[in-house]
Amino acid sequence: MNIPSTFKTTGRATALGALALTALGTVAAFAQEAAAPAAAPATPAPTLDTGNTAWMLTSTALVLMMTIPGLALFYGGMVRKKNVLATIMQSFAITCLVTVLWFMFGYSLAFSDGGSTNAYVGGFSKFFHHGITTATLWLPGVANIPEFVFSMFQLTFAIITPALIAGAFAERMKFSALLIFMGLWLVFVYAPIAHWVWGGGFLGSAGVLDFAGGTVVHINAGVAGLVCALVLGKREGYGTANMAPHNLVYSVIGASLLWVGWFGFNAGSELAADGLAGAAMLNTQVATAAAALAWMFAEWIIAKKPSVLGIISGAVAGLVAVTPASGFVN
Repeated sequence: MNIPSTFKTTGRATALGALALTALGTVAAFAQEAAAPAAAPATPAPTLDTGNTAWMLTSTALVLMMTIPGLALFYGGMVRKKNVLATIMQSFAITCLVTVLWFMFGYSLAFSDGGSTNAYVGGFSKFFHHGITTATLWLPGVANIPEFVFSMFQLTFAIITPALIAGAFAERMKFSALLIFMGLWLVFVYAPIAHWVWGGGFLGSAGVLDFAGGTVVHINAGVAGLVCALVLGKREGYGTANMAPHNLVYSVIGASLLWVGWFGFNAGSELAADGLAGAAMLNTQVATAAAALAWMFAEWIIAKKPSVLGIISGAVAGLVAVTPASGFVN
């Protein structure tokens, strides 16, 4: 077919125009793609912090040592000879009893969501540590330690608290009554108060600061011990029979173990191996030494001579006093 030249020229112009528009569209699309910001990388999932975990495992062992054999020897050396083994056995039995109860439901009542009653007590979701695996982290993105380790660390606090109470009624309570009382007290007193302060309860939400257990452990145990002492009354023969400590060497060894173990108690409560844990450890050491010296010199002035019972009592008083603020003192 013979096509006129005019149509040929027009066809070429149209084809060239279409090609130019296609090229411009491709360039524009490429420019838009180049100008688009790169997609933000996905936030990596929290992973186990081996350094923090190693420190918390060490702290847990240190705090357990505070009760057995630390507190057992500390109290055992202060009672009469006939009650030494019974007093030591109390600490050992309390350790065993609280461990079983904590695993069954104590941890859940203290550190799980209680729903409508969460301000006062935890729930039942973690009974027998249900739902917790080796991969479950406590405070993911912050401490990144296994929740099993956190539970074990908190268990050592739950152990020493009722063991402290036992010193208030040494030589005055039947062993069977002690076991019943300690089991009920753990469930109905310790676990809820631990939840109030550390488990998301109303005291923690109100801004109460308790770095390592001044409220949960020491005030809690102190009030319970005072009530028990008032209810049970004085020891039989008090004021007439000789009630001098049987063996203060036991008490000195026990106080020394308490002092060393308290570094895990206070510095471990940071839940991380960092500078704040170091500050808590230093504050603990300074407060303990200062309190021991203060007690010794006060006794020297008042009683005209210092005593080993006085200096270890001062050390323990210093440890107790610095506990709630050990991570806050600058």
